[in-house]
Amino acid sequence: MSSRFYSQKTKTLAITSGKGGVGKTTLTANLAQALAQQGQRVLIFDGDLGMANVDIMFGVKPEGNILDVIRGEKEISEVVTQVSPLIALISGGSGIVELNRLNPFERRALVDSVSQLEHAYDYMLIDTAPGISDNVLYLNAAAQMSAVIINPDPASLADSYALIKVLNREYKETRFSIICNQVRDEVEGLALFNRFSEVVNRFLSIGLDYWGSVPQDNLLKRSTLQQRLIVRHEPQAESARAIQAISLRMQQSVQKSDTKAGLQFFWEQVVGVA
Repeated sequence: MSSRFYSQKTKTLAITSGKGGVGKTTLTANLAQALAQQGQRVLIFDGDLGMANVDIMFGVKPEGNILDVIRGEKEISEVVTQVSPLIALISGGSGIVELNRLNPFERRALVDSVSQLEHAYDYMLIDTAPGISDNVLYLNAAAQMSAVIINPDPASLADSYALIKVLNREYKETRFSIICNQVRDEVEGLALFNRFSEVVNRFLSIGLDYWGSVPQDNLLKRSTLQQRLIVRHEPQAESARAIQAISLRMQQSVQKSDTKAGLQFFWEQVVGVA
């Protein structure tokens, strides 16, 4: 990689959803792969305590999790699992629950430890759990941007609206990006975004950015069942091309946002270090 990247702060992006079953983890892993194919160095933080399974998509076993770092049993570098030349993974594991219960010494130690990674990655993608638990909220609020995954299921729209509403009310978040997943095509995806946007804007004063739609084609279904990354194994598939386009749009959006940049800032917000 060119040395020019090493002076830049890591851009942090939470990938989140109001409910489970919308394809969030599959999308996170494939977006990381798309970014890597474009020469970006990516760190994935698997923040889904109940279903931490990003590792399965890459066929690796994590070498520890954030709880090992909190307890002082391992350095942060020891729990970073390299899953491909440009992609690394940190598992949150049960440490996710502990993050807002740390004493001041543990908080500072964790932030200092994680800050060692600051210039090693261009992007950190945070795969949050679905819903509006405290863990989900503070991971989203700490990130530079939040991308909310919705699909045509009415429950997905209702729960995603609830998530956005709480983040707006409790954390003063005013801008969200939307990715429509599991749709027939771009036409259905754009219609879904417009419908969702209309409801959100009727009740909340926030901005929604449309990042694109991922069609649920047969190749994507098969790749997901086989725990394979479609962007890597079937790059010409319609869904793979859609994910690649979303990754480019994502980079453009995050480049424009300088607020809340950097790994150290992210972790300071998560653990409450002033």
